[in-house]
Amino acid sequence: MSDLDPPSTAAPMQPGQMLARGVCRHLRGYGFACVEEFVPARGLRVDVMALGPKGEVWVIECKSGRADFTSDHKWQGYLDWCDRYFFAVDAGFPVEILPDEAGLILADGFGAEIIRHPEEGRLPASRRKALHLNVARTAATRLQSYRDPGVAGMFKDK
Repeated sequence: MSDLDPPSTAAPMQPGQMLARGVCRHLRGYGFACVEEFVPARGLRVDVMALGPKGEVWVIECKSGRADFTSDHKWQGYLDWCDRYFFAVDAGFPVEILPDEAGLILADGFGAEIIRHPEEGRLPASRRKALHLNVARTAATRLQSYRDPGVAGMFKDK
């Protein structure tokens, strides 16, 4: 094995990552393409950015427990970056603490179910286009880094 080959073992997934995997699997069934741990703007990192078949943009934040939710004071800042905003939680999460205006997805590491859709707020066309380009570039760069891990250190992201 050369230093360009991907490692044979991956770190165990954290609870939020397991939720994100289940959400992405579920949304794929509706024609969505998802990018996990996506940065739409400096200082923001969403757990799942999902692009729908009609160009819709959804943000899904995965919360693994009460403390994870109550320590997150940035979630409303994500509303400007999507048409719909959801929280994804597991079946044991106290959903009554989640804001009613957000969507709700119940998930585990293998799948998910949308329990509540939020109202849709349409992104401005210029922001939608910029997000689509950013998601495409991020996904392509990650795929290239997966296929050729040595390339990651050769170039700075622009």
